[in-house]
Amino acid sequence: MRPKSRLERVGHVHVLTLDDDEKRNAIGHQLAAELVAHADALAEDPEARCLVVTGAGSAFCAGADLPQVFGEERPTAEMRDALRAYYDCFLRIRDLPFPTIAAVNGPAIGAGLNLALSCDIRIAGPRAKFGATFTKIGLHPGGGCTWFLVQEVGRQRALKLLLEGAVLEADEAVATGIAACAEDDSLAAALVLAQGIAELEPSLARDVVRTSNLAVTAPFDAVLEFESWAQAESTHATRFREWIAQFS
Repeated sequence: MRPKSRLERVGHVHVLTLDDDEKRNAIGHQLAAELVAHADALAEDPEARCLVVTGAGSAFCAGADLPQVFGEERPTAEMRDALRAYYDCFLRIRDLPFPTIAAVNGPAIGAGLNLALSCDIRIAGPRAKFGATFTKIGLHPGGGCTWFLVQEVGRQRALKLLLEGAVLEADEAVATGIAACAEDDSLAAALVLAQGIAELEPSLARDVVRTSNLAVTAPFDAVLEFESWAQAESTHATRFREWIAQFS
């Protein structure tokens, strides 16, 4: 059976490519299992410092493979358990202990939007589209999409996007905060950023991500407490000690 994804390494940067152009990289059972396996391998790799996620062909990810994931009608509790397991294909990427970047080269719809939102930073290409289209087909948003959007754009905008089943173009995604920037070549831009991140001390990059995540939900005092520890810890790094030595 041909793999529907590939994981490649360039130095300390890994590139995870969804590669099922026939289905526009929609995530069915095989691709979901591959993404979980890739994420687990990366979590155990001490040399991994940054991950870029992208799609081969015309799409980033067209969403769930609907017939595979939702084709069989099941009792609600049984379907819920199956969906929670399915969500791991992108939530495992969210849980990686180093920075992650989505190079959104084309449509990121439904579960594909969740995959992009699971990454720390999103770079939109000219053909990128960000679609929270669940309600358009009569489906409640899932996979954490509501939480992701509320965190990125605020409750009111998120609610409007979800109820409309909206699809945002690249410039709209940047304007609302869903994407960090728009670039002519999203993958090339993501790789440049990733290589710069990979040159940082791994613990520094990890702690900056952790602090930014804390800032979303934790009170100011908790963020300040962690910052003070992390900044103190970073003073032992060789790069910082060499910088300070210039003033001696």
